[in-house]
Amino acid sequence: MRTKITTFFRIIRTGIVNFGRNLWLAIAAMAIMIITLTIILFSLIVNATFNDTVRQITSKIDVSVFLSDAITPQQTQQLIQELKALPTVKRVQYLDKQQALQAYESENAGNTSLQQAIDETNNPIPATIHITPNNISQIDEIRDYINKPSIAKLQSDPAQDNNEGRAAIDKVAHATDILRRVGILAVAIFGIISVLIIFNTIQMAIFNRRDELQIMRLLGASTWFIRGPFVVESIVYGILSAVASMLIINGIFVTASSSLQATSFGLLDISYSQSYFQMYYWRFLIMQLTLGILIGAASSVIATRRYLKFKTPKR
Repeated sequence: MRTKITTFFRIIRTGIVNFGRNLWLAIAAMAIMIITLTIILFSLIVNATFNDTVRQITSKIDVSVFLSDAITPQQTQQLIQELKALPTVKRVQYLDKQQALQAYESENAGNTSLQQAIDETNNPIPATIHITPNNISQIDEIRDYINKPSIAKLQSDPAQDNNEGRAAIDKVAHATDILRRVGILAVAIFGIISVLIIFNTIQMAIFNRRDELQIMRLLGASTWFIRGPFVVESIVYGILSAVASMLIINGIFVTASSSLQATSFGLLDISYSQSYFQMYYWRFLIMQLTLGILIGAASSVIATRRYLKFKTPKR
């Protein structure tokens, strides 16, 4: 048992030494792996940011029902209770005429001419019911319900919903779909390039050390004692690449929030992205390390099986 532990640590030490020997080849292999891991991490963060943007926009989308001035308090309460009972409705907010006027004035606080016109007339704003759906796709069902003749006669004007919110969600969904496709394609391309470069790196290392490896075999070294250091070397590639990708993403956020003083780039909320990255920092680090180690180890195992063959029997 003690011999196996000693052999294991010798394999690790040899792999680290080999990493230093092949430093320039290692840098080339790591560069592509860093790009691959960075794209993966960036895609996850941006996807989460877009989803949060959709949630924020969705929470502000509602259907507004403008009530007739002739409606009685009993009819108003009955209508509110009916709307609350609908399975598609998340929240119902009632504003009487005075509350609706205050909300309208607050929304148009910068429009002095409009404020003046309102002050010169009796309150023209009807009592309003704001209906928030459970899901944006259920707005049409709510509109169909409030457009029934028995409810439509209680309204002063046709119900309205926030079409700008719908358009914004469509833009975010479209951007997310494009990002997902581009991300998958980029990860596939750079992932394949990473594997090929590691293959070539291992092949060149084996070629440069072929005499040394053959002597080790003749002296009784086992197959995995010879192959193991190459696997360890590739795992080091993965570990360093994972750490570098985390540093790159962190550097992007630091630059965007400080030097550029930006809180958003178009649909991308930089502030949320940065807080999301910091919140799940250790989880992302573990994920990157796992991916880097898997890519490096798998590539190296396949490469050594293909390029490192011995005529003497396995031990």
